[in-house]
Amino acid sequence: MKQITFSKTGGPEVLRVVDADVPAPAAGEVRLRHTAIGLNFVDTYYRSGLYPTPALPSGLGNEAAGVIEAVGPGVKGLKVGDRVAYGSGPLGAYAQARNFPSNRLVKLPKSVSDETAAGMMLKGMTVRYLLRATYKVKRGETVVFHAAAGGVGLIFCQWAKALGVKVIGTVGSDEKMEIAKAHGCAYVINNRTENVAQRVREITGGKGVPVVYDGVGQATLMASLDSLQPRGLLVSFGNASGPIKDFNLGLLAARGSLYLTRPTLASYIATEADFKETAGDLLEVVKSGKVKIPVNQRYDLADVAQAHRDLESGKTVGTTILRP
Repeated sequence: MKQITFSKTGGPEVLRVVDADVPAPAAGEVRLRHTAIGLNFVDTYYRSGLYPTPALPSGLGNEAAGVIEAVGPGVKGLKVGDRVAYGSGPLGAYAQARNFPSNRLVKLPKSVSDETAAGMMLKGMTVRYLLRATYKVKRGETVVFHAAAGGVGLIFCQWAKALGVKVIGTVGSDEKMEIAKAHGCAYVINNRTENVAQRVREITGGKGVPVVYDGVGQATLMASLDSLQPRGLLVSFGNASGPIKDFNLGLLAARGSLYLTRPTLASYIATEADFKETAGDLLEVVKSGKVKIPVNQRYDLADVAQAHRDLESGKTVGTTILRP
């Protein structure tokens, strides 16, 4: 089978298509034939070296859907032919086939397509922990979400609306403003032409918001802090513009005893029980129709380097799928 690996960190050019064999699954594993693979911004962090990999050379990718082709010893509740999906490590989703831990898979209902599943697991579970665990949103609240037209953003806006929460989303173009609005964003700010914090204050009558969800990082840090009400929470869950370094804690004090957290999905699904609850909530909200997963871009697996370039340059909107 074909898989994507990289032997050194760097730009998209370090990604290589190689041939590999998939051994029989070990105890607790199943062998999957992938039918669709999700592309996520976190993939670029591993490729660039911002996030460390266990070893090099390494596979890449944390999200995919597929069909079980073989079952290892001790696996219960899954069988050959089952449609399944996952949204967590170990790295290696960028492949036509692989072995994967059975306790980190969810069985797919007929109503959820393979492409939908591959585009929703990592992003959707991220949204679930942001909305229901890191900060438990309340009906009637208004929150800020940066990059609202991205893969995580479009899911977030829909899910928040279903919970009775108004989202002030930021985007980088007028075109993306319309996309965010169409997916449930109550207010949209073009961060290239408008002052984000000023607009947030105008929308909230000067109060600010109780929580800002920021997956952009360095470029949006000050706008995020200046949008919060006293004792508000900044949830910094990504680094699309680069990591935040040398942070001055005095910035939190000066703006009214603010809180700051840097969560990861891995921490929120570390136990099997947490994983099942998180994935189960995601499947339910998608099956209900309250959250739809639009697949807006598709690339062949061999064209993954171009997919990374387009993702990092902001050319993609919403969910992107790699075709194995």
